[in-house]
Amino acid sequence: MKKLDRFILKSFIGPFIAVFAIVTFILVLQFLWLYIDELVGKGLEFKVILEFLMWGSCQTLPLAIPLATLLSAMMTLGQMGEQFELTAIKASGISLGRVLIPMTAVAVVISIGAFFIGDRLVPYSINQIYTMRDDIGRTKSEIKIPSGTFYDGIDGYILRVEERDKSTGMMYSIQVYDHSVGRGNTRITVADSGIIKMSKSKDYLTFTLFDGTSYSEDNKRKYRDTTLALQRVQFHRQDLVIPLENYAFQHSDSARYGEQVRSMNLASLRHGHDSLTNLVVQGDEKHMKEFTSNSGLNYRTQLDTAWREKASTPLPPPKAEGTWKNLKDKQRAYENAAGIAHQYENLLHGQNMDSYDYTRQIHRTDVEIWKKFAQALACLLLFFIGAPVGAILKKGGLGTPAIISMLFFVLYWVIDITGERLAGNGAVTAFVGKFISAFILAPIGTFLTVKAVQDKSLFNVDGVKIWFRRAKSKFIRMFRKTRIVYMGTPEFSVGPLDALIKAGYKIVGVVTAPDKPSGRGLRLSESAVKKYAAEKGLPVLQPEKLKDPQFLKDLAAL
Repeated sequence: MKKLDRFILKSFIGPFIAVFAIVTFILVLQFLWLYIDELVGKGLEFKVILEFLMWGSCQTLPLAIPLATLLSAMMTLGQMGEQFELTAIKASGISLGRVLIPMTAVAVVISIGAFFIGDRLVPYSINQIYTMRDDIGRTKSEIKIPSGTFYDGIDGYILRVEERDKSTGMMYSIQVYDHSVGRGNTRITVADSGIIKMSKSKDYLTFTLFDGTSYSEDNKRKYRDTTLALQRVQFHRQDLVIPLENYAFQHSDSARYGEQVRSMNLASLRHGHDSLTNLVVQGDEKHMKEFTSNSGLNYRTQLDTAWREKASTPLPPPKAEGTWKNLKDKQRAYENAAGIAHQYENLLHGQNMDSYDYTRQIHRTDVEIWKKFAQALACLLLFFIGAPVGAILKKGGLGTPAIISMLFFVLYWVIDITGERLAGNGAVTAFVGKFISAFILAPIGTFLTVKAVQDKSLFNVDGVKIWFRRAKSKFIRMFRKTRIVYMGTPEFSVGPLDALIKAGYKIVGVVTAPDKPSGRGLRLSESAVKKYAAEKGLPVLQPEKLKDPQFLKDLAAL
């Protein structure tokens, strides 16, 4: 490998890793913001939260890798152009296309890695993240007993605490209602103070009470004996052990989410697509059999396309008006036909609902299959957008080039989401829906790459200015014509003046030389332009000097 290639690879890989880390961190924060409500108040361990964020970060990789490739390519070539390194390379006879070869090789490796990440890691992370969300949802919130209110957050118990010492955790004026036996308020404990401690495994709660009384009432009434037995026990210290359930986070089997299309790899998706297609085919055959075997379809043999060539007996014509014996028979025939049509309508509606779920699943499966290839291809296409932008603008910071690159990425993202939704609804095929962004980005990347390799700017600024001035002049002339003062004296100056007048321009005056004596009699002769202006009724100015104050005043008036 040449030194230049090592230099280019080092310049590209370093920014890619840095940008990838920053983009992933930002997307993980967004992911955390979406699910923060599910994590707060559960008493989860820090390692559980880190695991949740780790699997969440894996879901952001299909979006982070293309964006990091785009920005790092732009920053690398932009910084090389800004520091005149790219100029030095070109001056040595090395073209930009040669410079892009090692970076393109890295971009291809990144695209291949993005494919395997989308095929293996992302489905597994989706499986894990949904499993953890379900486990966290089943985990009960932390026990925080408020002061001055009845607290029912512990199954089978209701507690009331009047005061609490936040520094020591000691509670005062405690009431404990034991409903674990399901007989109402038959077991009550009142204590002067107490403290709560939870086991490390969060499977039981120890409530240590001080200076109190326990009341227990036997409310098992007999047929004749209606008296109640009350037991009262005073204590100096009492430990109340309360069993807990689902207060500690527990991992469960993650296989229950394995059938979701987003949590399946390419091989599983293809297998599922074949299975769904077979179900649709079997369903269509079943529906066709139900439809054709219905007693209302009297001429199904003739209507079946498979019998079209074999049919030799034409359908009998319908009965003409007036062939019924009476009006009642005619009414009965029409009601019978309407009932059969309604029956077939309900049958078709039910069959459509039966096949809708399978068809929708096939669309989603096809979208997920092509999605894995489209995301990998997007890395390569965005590279050929970011690299030329950096080479043309010759700026590698997070200013204008980064904004332009982000606009291209937003364009890709919006088109990709739109195409995916259209493909999911069956409006377009899955291939078109997922690759429509590639169809749009590929010409843009090709155009930018050609411009960068040929060392041309994106736009001709001078040409744009000229076009803008012409357009502005035409727009102004639509509402207000330009006032023109024509200057000329000899015979050949009459032609342009005549052309301007015939073209519709507004000539407000003519400036020509003063009349001069000519001939033997020294008679004053007028210029050709003055004679033409007099014929057209145009004002004529004939100054001796162009700096004459009166002439300048008259010219300003025109």
